[in-house]
Amino acid sequence: MNKYLDIFLTFSRVGAFTFGGGYSMLPILQREVVEAKGWVEEREVLDFYSISQVLPGMIGINTAIFIGNKVKGRWGGVLAALGVAFPSLVIIMVIAAFISNFVHLPLVQNAFAGIRACVFVLILRSIIKLFRGSVIDWFSFVICVSIFLLSVLTDINPILYVVAAGLLGLIYRRARSIEKA
Repeated sequence: MNKYLDIFLTFSRVGAFTFGGGYSMLPILQREVVEAKGWVEEREVLDFYSISQVLPGMIGINTAIFIGNKVKGRWGGVLAALGVAFPSLVIIMVIAAFISNFVHLPLVQNAFAGIRACVFVLILRSIIKLFRGSVIDWFSFVICVSIFLLSVLTDINPILYVVAAGLLGLIYRRARSIEKA
């Protein structure tokens, strides 16, 4: 199969089965691009996902662009982004055309309640995977706990957390490399 078409179809599957936003996409993305296709490694997905969270735009689109670009350059990134967005666009257009006729029905409201519960579990699973892949030593654990507490207890802009954590990571790793030399 043409690699470009394969990228578009793979990310269309990811987009079609992702409910609840970018966080719930991680397990599906992992299965499709790491396990099934072998296009990237698990660590790379976590890195792309982390970077995508601090960039403007949707996490899923940004992550797709990074992975597509790695696999097949600029056009791979474009097709991955289009692929992940296409199913949502179609689904939203269909739902928008008919939702007002059905949203008040208890059956539909109950279905949405069930979907929300499922999405919560998918997001929690993604958080656990991100934690396991990102918190690799005591230093990263301290950063993780500190940023978590700051984000819960203050209204500091999240971009400042990312910049501070990045700078601390650079300083720490640099100090460790000097110490070992």
